[in-house]
Amino acid sequence: MKIANRTFVLSGGASGLGLATARHFLQADAYVAILDRSSVPALDESISNSDHPRLLCLQIDLEHVEGISDAVERVVAWSKSTGAHLGGVVNCAGIAEAEQTVTRRGQPHSVELWNRIITINLNGTFHLTRFVAKHLVLVPPEGPDGERGVIIMVSSTVAYEGQPGQIAYAAAKGAIRSMTLPMARDMARYGVRVVSLAPGPFKTPMTGQFTKIWTDKLENEAVLFPKRYGAPEEFASTVKWVVECPYINGETYKLTGGLRVPAAL
Repeated sequence: MKIANRTFVLSGGASGLGLATARHFLQADAYVAILDRSSVPALDESISNSDHPRLLCLQIDLEHVEGISDAVERVVAWSKSTGAHLGGVVNCAGIAEAEQTVTRRGQPHSVELWNRIITINLNGTFHLTRFVAKHLVLVPPEGPDGERGVIIMVSSTVAYEGQPGQIAYAAAKGAIRSMTLPMARDMARYGVRVVSLAPGPFKTPMTGQFTKIWTDKLENEAVLFPKRYGAPEEFASTVKWVVECPYINGETYKLTGGLRVPAAL
């Protein structure tokens, strides 16, 4: 599917993987609607975000379903005003906080933390996707395959190889991985593809919280090659590839540098 002159909804576009993806899309002449609870840094040195004709920034909290719905309706209205049909959604927003099943103080895992991670990472992805999908199925089909758009969700290598303290995060990301194929089957008759990406360690504000010892072990012991964190631009270029390649559908693709994490890294 062509990216140019299509509108893409992008959650978590204020930093990290989402920010890199927003820049890639804008460089490819797409219209980008960024949904994030934080303000978005300047994406183009020559023009402010508010004046950019192909950029819409909306501050929302994925914990509030009505806010997600309202934001999608604003994006749809914007796409109609620009004439750039809706092209898809990329779910990059998420949080990562750790706690073991029984803490070192002998307390059970916090249900508040569990609910927060599930609400933002899993439910937020589900709600944003379903609200966008409602409009995506009405877009005029394009190209020889009659494609209408692409849904991209972000799982994680943690869905495959979770570490101690990651049960809530692994549950959310594992659920996204499990949603991918049935959602692709749901959306196939509308000409909408569904793909998930499962990144390993990428250089983002989230992984910036890791200790140097943990970072060194990941790079030197867990990642096969190249022995470094992934660059957000590498994730963004993969998203672009998924959008542009019509035969990619119903799968979760790892972006890990061959990462293999032992149980006690």
